[in-house]
Amino acid sequence: MKIIPAIDIIDGKCVRLSKGDYDTKKIYNEHPLEVAKEFEASGIQFLHLVDLDGAKSKHIVNQKVLENIAKETSLQIDFGGGLKTEKDIETAFNAGAKQITIGSIAVQNPEFCYQLIEKYGAEKIILGADCENKMIKTSGWLEQSDKNVINFILDYQKKGIRNVICTDISKDGMLGGASTELYREILEKTSVQLVASGGISCIEDVYLMKEIGCAGTIIGKAIYEGKITLKELQKFIEN
Repeated sequence: MKIIPAIDIIDGKCVRLSKGDYDTKKIYNEHPLEVAKEFEASGIQFLHLVDLDGAKSKHIVNQKVLENIAKETSLQIDFGGGLKTEKDIETAFNAGAKQITIGSIAVQNPEFCYQLIEKYGAEKIILGADCENKMIKTSGWLEQSDKNVINFILDYQKKGIRNVICTDISKDGMLGGASTELYREILEKTSVQLVASGGISCIEDVYLMKEIGCAGTIIGKAIYEGKITLKELQKFIEN
């Protein structure tokens, strides 16, 4: 199972939110590259980089941060937040993203996203299934859709999507444990490679995500708040 730390960016700084609420912003480091290098030094190979400014303003904003991390580390970066147009997506790939995550746009403009899957290949595109009470939310989690998360994933699975990041918004940044039952249900009813995101609070949660069959786990606040150490993650990776 992949260990994928998250770096969320506002104003070029590494921050975390609680339940996606921008008013709960907490800055952890003014220099995201420093954070990325620490992850790399601990044997981590993957990074989930989110442009929160981009998500809010509906176009890519922090591509410079992506560029710096891609240039200065060998981390495989999946990038999301504000990717609404072909131009945004090309900018992200040109700046060094190995994969991009489509979330809001996947709800609002599915035809465009089907074309992206065809153009770039399914391995380059991750479906971001961010939900609350099993209903998909969009636009930096500010807008409610009428789509059920399982049906949403199944629709995209039919179009070739293999990689899905599912975030239970009610758990995100709360350090209260992951949405295990939701992930079990997704794994049962779909055949995607599922990356669990939101609520991971201790190393036991990481082992549990592996046990239920997740392909990866995104860890954010638990690392920044010292609930999970990079040493523990290194041990997990080595084992």
